[in-house]
Amino acid sequence: MAEEKFTIDALYALLQDRKAKMPEGSYTTYLFDKGLDKILKKVGEECTEVIIAGKDRDKKETVYEIADLTYHVLVLMVEAGITPEDIRAELDSRRVIDHKVKQEKMASDADSE
Repeated sequence: MAEEKFTIDALYALLQDRKAKMPEGSYTTYLFDKGLDKILKKVGEECTEVIIAGKDRDKKETVYEIADLTYHVLVLMVEAGITPEDIRAELDSRRVIDHKVKQEKMASDADSE
């Protein structure tokens, strides 16, 4: 049987399940048990590690650290009741705004010629 392909939604659902069941020995359980301050601390640490790896232009390390950051951000999302759909909707609204800004800039540039 083929293994299912990874998705953010599947990881989010797994994290929700971990929060609901709090299985002993799980790192995710540990984070939820310690609470928001610990989760935020980990998000901050991972952000710093992404910055350092990116600054070093180390692609492999940057990918590794972005994966860690993504996991911890998803834990924060579960803790805060924020869904991947909430994030998709926010990004979609920005895409619309970005398109409008581009149109306005193009119109402004045309007017100044």
